[in-house]
Amino acid sequence: MAGVLGWMLAASPCAAPLGAQGASLHGRIIDATSGAPVVGATIAATTAGLSTRTDSAGRFNLGGLKVGIHRFLVSASGYARGSVSLAFAARERMERDLELEPLGASTATDTASAQRLPNVAVTADPALGRRYLDFERRRATGRGQYLTREDFERNNFFTLQDAMRTLRGIRFSCAGGSCTAQMARAPMGCAPEYIVDEREDNAFGPTIPVRDIQGLEVYTGASDVPGEFAGRHAGCGVIVIWTTAGRELRRR
Repeated sequence: MAGVLGWMLAASPCAAPLGAQGASLHGRIIDATSGAPVVGATIAATTAGLSTRTDSAGRFNLGGLKVGIHRFLVSASGYARGSVSLAFAARERMERDLELEPLGASTATDTASAQRLPNVAVTADPALGRRYLDFERRRATGRGQYLTREDFERNNFFTLQDAMRTLRGIRFSCAGGSCTAQMARAPMGCAPEYIVDEREDNAFGPTIPVRDIQGLEVYTGASDVPGEFAGRHAGCGVIVIWTTAGRELRRR
């Protein structure tokens, strides 16, 4: 059935010593009609702000998952999107193969041949560009939660609050038609710091139009906050926003 993500039988979930990487999901994405590997498909854990792509064999490896239930969205050119929710234990290594339904069963063969991606292994999101070097550096550490423009468009987020509601450790207080974010571990009334294009901006940050956001970093407590943002508000959390209007910074 189009739009349904079919999970095939694979090795049973098993614990593996992954150290600080947390739990992980491994497997392949396969064309439900032909059984061929789907190259360049995107697998995104929307609850963790993590994503990766399949390599030339249709395989993927998505690590750094925290304990709990995560929702995964899978998409590929020429296929119906699918989603699934899976529960992970600490350091669990889960293996699953999945099938994606081609769009238009009668033209599945033509679609596959016309839209087949080149056989280039891709195991991580592409870099956002020189301006976002700090974003990429912090994302590589595994601390904090991250969303990119691709995540915003894939999930049809309309507001910044829509995007942050998919992240863990954040609660919202709504009154008078507006909502304010607060980290779950922070004391009541302790508002997070907003950093917009590497400058503190607690006035514009919470209301920034989602169409202007290129990247989002969320740190829910002092133990997660990178050193460059550690200050008197670190215990309240830090929300870092990158916009289309930000200027290219000169680096020595």
